[in-house]
Amino acid sequence: MKSKIKIIQGDITKIAVDAIVNAANSSLLGGSGVDGAIHRVGGKQILEECQKIRARQGGCKVGDAVITSAGNLPAKYVIHTVGPRWNDGNNNEVNLLKNCYLNCFKLAYDNNVTTISFPNISTGIYKFPKNKAAEIALRIIKESLNKYLSIEKVNIVCYESDNYNIYCSLIENYSLK
Repeated sequence: MKSKIKIIQGDITKIAVDAIVNAANSSLLGGSGVDGAIHRVGGKQILEECQKIRARQGGCKVGDAVITSAGNLPAKYVIHTVGPRWNDGNNNEVNLLKNCYLNCFKLAYDNNVTTISFPNISTGIYKFPKNKAAEIALRIIKESLNKYLSIEKVNIVCYESDNYNIYCSLIENYSLK
């Protein structure tokens, strides 16, 4: 059986899928890292839609997700999710990160997405421990693929080689290959 999960080292803005997940901040107005790259490459259409969401609901809470079109990106949608900042693991960070993935899958399913790319949520400036974040991601992705059978492919796109190596070493443990 061919795996539905692919670990890729590269630039998430260059991989064609139905939906790209953005590791956004709660303002939804762009930032650094993946968020900045998605807004830069996707263009002003994404920002304009994010501004409408902000006007309607005041941004996006940690663990939640919202969806926009993808502008100039090679996708139909961008699913923006706000990961938790790591604070020694004492502020519900694990559950908030799980919710990021769960809410992204729900939006993907609701919008007929069959292929989706995830970045390494919260492992950059939000300082979530990379190994722990990868374990959470793989567990929730596996559970979600079993729940949402219409989703055919999930890419985990790692910009940095250390995240890529972590995912490659862990994937065997999740019986996903």
